[in-house]
Amino acid sequence: MNMIDNVVEQVVAVIEANPRSGQALLLYALCKTLDIEKGGHMYTLRKLVDMSPANRQLSYALMELMSLGKNRGQVWDAALMRMDQAIRG
Repeated sequence: MNMIDNVVEQVVAVIEANPRSGQALLLYALCKTLDIEKGGHMYTLRKLVDMSPANRQLSYALMELMSLGKNRGQVWDAALMRMDQAIRG
């Protein structure tokens, strides 16, 4: 499993485990923000304070994926679809 697969799978697992939790919603918001390139990837970094240490580390890894241009493609898109389904219920 490569870096993008591992990170997005961990994020999806957090979201699917409890999609209505604040932690899941914070990670989901970050992922959706990272998916909107034209929006300048706007995310209030203050939200990182509200995350658990483990989820903050996942957030940093997601931002690293974005900086490497790896927040695109089949794995990313499939993960976002799973997140959307979990959040929508």
